[in-house]
Amino acid sequence: MRLQAFLARSGAAPSRRKAEALISAGRVQLNGRIASLGESASPADRVLLDGDPVKLPSAHAYLALNKPAGYLTTLNDERGRKTVAELVPQSIPGLVPIGRLDAATVGLLLFTNDGSLAHHVTHPSSEIEKEYELALRNPFPEERLAALAAGPHLEDGKMFPPRITNLRRGPSQTTLNLTIHEGRNRIIRRACEAAGLDLKGLKRVRVGPVRLGSLREGRYRSLTSDELAGLR
Repeated sequence: MRLQAFLARSGAAPSRRKAEALISAGRVQLNGRIASLGESASPADRVLLDGDPVKLPSAHAYLALNKPAGYLTTLNDERGRKTVAELVPQSIPGLVPIGRLDAATVGLLLFTNDGSLAHHVTHPSSEIEKEYELALRNPFPEERLAALAAGPHLEDGKMFPPRITNLRRGPSQTTLNLTIHEGRNRIIRRACEAAGLDLKGLKRVRVGPVRLGSLREGRYRSLTSDELAGLR
């Protein structure tokens, strides 16, 4: 695998981009010499970061977190803001979020140190469903909801029509469940804006076979074998 992927999977760097910066800065050694971008590494190679050995995890971990509002989906933040890394075990090397939720969005966020699974879940060709619970501010014309269901045109292309279920109308807000398999940045927020809907709240409740269920906010759990098999 590429050296930057090796560093990210080991937990020595929070992302491949950060790993590339470490390599470019000359802080990484590969088999006794300063490493260069584009090189490959395997568990048999001797990799050092600032003189300390870097090894891949001996076992894979798969976690589900109920992300609260206000946390960034990153492993560290240069401005000192709260990140999801504070909510999962620090003792598991290479643990990274699978995909992301913006700071205001709450709910289900998966983590793993299995790079192959993370790539599979996030790759568009996998078409793994993500289900969200939306709260929309009333009132709004019915045709705006129809525009959302049809898949609005966005600046990066038309949204594939989502599946809308569990429509519930209240005095001040309408709630519904919306299922998509796209992973474009902030696509639901942008789709609501394009349809003229005022989105009050957004919670992810399912990724493929993994459901948020009764998991408390800020807590995590391990995935079951059935959930893991369904993601693969």
